[in-house]
Amino acid sequence: MAKIVQTTARAAVAYGVNPVARFLLRIGVTPNAVTVAGTVGVLIGSYFGSQGHLFWGTVIVTACALTDALDGTMARMRGGTGKFGALLDSSMDRLADGAVFGAVAYYLATEGDYWGVVAALIALVAGGVVSYVKARAQSLGLNADVGIAERLERLLIVGVGGLLGAADVDWGLPAALWVLAALSLFTVFQRLVAAAKSDVVVEASE
Repeated sequence: MAKIVQTTARAAVAYGVNPVARFLLRIGVTPNAVTVAGTVGVLIGSYFGSQGHLFWGTVIVTACALTDALDGTMARMRGGTGKFGALLDSSMDRLADGAVFGAVAYYLATEGDYWGVVAALIALVAGGVVSYVKARAQSLGLNADVGIAERLERLLIVGVGGLLGAADVDWGLPAALWVLAALSLFTVFQRLVAAAKSDVVVEASE
């Protein structure tokens, strides 16, 4: 299901992203510059969210998070992503995720919703582990490219929660965070199981 959502979303985004990517490349903008600019935008949106401006915070973060697709498209159009570009992109993703969930946790703390804060922190840590397991597995020659809650799904879920909160649905944001926390932890389990299975395959083939 996650792969279906991700594939459909990427196809829709690509329709608008490709022309923008070509234009930016023509005027000399680099994929790395787009990566950094998008992260700065997420930081700004996260600040708005932390101050209780959930609607604008969600809109800004979502718009800037789309640069994750834009910089990748630009890199492919240039003939591939360099090693530093890949490192920069992953590093900025982790920084952006930390800003988003840190902002949500801060906002909920100011509202006195401490269980919501717990959910935000679990989602933040589990989301980081989701990415780490995949990267570490790949470095060991294992396959952990599975999961119901990859980065796109995580951002969509917290975005829906932010919009519900902006619409004065008080339970919306905490509920979305608890769903996200559960799905992220399950995704960690999925990736560990997949890595373990691929390790058995590797050993059997040696």
